[in-house]
Amino acid sequence: MAILDFVPAIEISRKIVREKTNQAVLRLLPDSKAGQIAPDRTFGILLGAIFTTGLLSLLVINTSLAQDAFVLQELKQQTQVLTDQREAIIREVAAKSSPDKLAESAGKLGMVATSNPRFLNMSAGSK
Repeated sequence: MAILDFVPAIEISRKIVREKTNQAVLRLLPDSKAGQIAPDRTFGILLGAIFTTGLLSLLVINTSLAQDAFVLQELKQQTQVLTDQREAIIREVAAKSSPDKLAESAGKLGMVATSNPRFLNMSAGSK
């Protein structure tokens, strides 16, 4: 018995397997008539609602982050202005508290510089 004797049987069995496979694949979906809509759309509506809610929440988060970025930029500008003002005041105080300026201001107020300073000894009076 030669192997070639089995060739027609193999071809017939392959054809039957292909037909059965196609029928099995086509039977995975329920039978529906033309133009008929599936009655249960709840799952699709649920997925659509979840998707829409997710997109809206991302939009709200993105908008609030953008708004916070503008507020942060404004606060940084205010901080820079205040820092500049503080440095100007510190420079002005340093200029006015130099020994030459203090002596000049004291002279304008009528104060006289002493050549013989005297110091109080607070501990001598308590003994």
